[in-house]
Amino acid sequence: MEKKHISQDSLKVWLNKMGNDGQRIFAPVSKGDKTDFKYITSADEISLDHIQTTQSAKAVAFPRTEKLFSFEKNKGDVQLTDFDAESVPYTVVFGIHPCDAAGFRPLSGIFNWDTKDKPFNAHIDRTTLISMSCTQCDDYCFCTSVNGSPGNTEGSDILLTPITDGYLVEIVTEKGKNLVDKYIDLFGADPNINKDDFLAKLPVKFNLEELNTKISHMFESEVWKQQSERCIGCGACAFVCPTCACFDIQEDTKGNSGNRLRCWDSCGFSLFTIHTSGHNPREIQSQRWRQRLLHKFSYMPERLSVRGCTGCGRCSRACPVDMNLSEHLTGIAEL
Repeated sequence: MEKKHISQDSLKVWLNKMGNDGQRIFAPVSKGDKTDFKYITSADEISLDHIQTTQSAKAVAFPRTEKLFSFEKNKGDVQLTDFDAESVPYTVVFGIHPCDAAGFRPLSGIFNWDTKDKPFNAHIDRTTLISMSCTQCDDYCFCTSVNGSPGNTEGSDILLTPITDGYLVEIVTEKGKNLVDKYIDLFGADPNINKDDFLAKLPVKFNLEELNTKISHMFESEVWKQQSERCIGCGACAFVCPTCACFDIQEDTKGNSGNRLRCWDSCGFSLFTIHTSGHNPREIQSQRWRQRLLHKFSYMPERLSVRGCTGCGRCSRACPVDMNLSEHLTGIAEL
């Protein structure tokens, strides 16, 4: 893997040049005590002094609401205007942590396992991920328990690690290399340091092998009722998660024309699985909690060869009743 060095000042110049050259820059911005991803016009807007943003960066490829196509009825005929992949702007997502970058792999699995999803792939193809290694963590973080790390390169095109005099730059993909080579005068030689010395130290919280062995055989277990007693089905965990991809389809119509929209949804909602007959195969919250965990830790690894959790801890931070996912996973692994 090719490595470079960039100074703090040159990093800002690099970001501003990319923006001036037509790239949208999607980066963490602080407002009050909250930090979230926003489209910026200047590198000075960026905030990197945070453990985790409230939202993940998945909206750059899987927007909260997106038009799939438009339609118009005219004298018994229906004219469709398909999603225009060429209209998708080129975007640099800057400052995401390794857990967020790794989250795009499960999303790609979901949106490509049978039919290739045109909108999702159009966004991914025109997006470059410049990640930032974690130098701090909190009790909610558990990436090391799901085969990640504060300096993991999986999913990133470029990974930056803060060091004493700037940043170590690891060029992971050809897409990342192109973005470095275009502005190569801003970069210095490989600083030849051990990046682990600068990373957050995060102990493993549960035995992943034990979890994998047990969870697939627990469909009828009472543990789901016990763990879900506090859950109010608000869906906050799904909306902040970098890998959750549940969606609903809506039609926004006016007269004889309209748009078909894809909108975020959650399998934790009571109406998510309800049938037109009124039957609901997951009518109680424990069944929905079971589905969430089995999907991430059993069904996805089995069918897509990728785990549906990167250990970012956002679900636990966002939960209004303090359902801590790593604690529940620890409980299952230790059964």
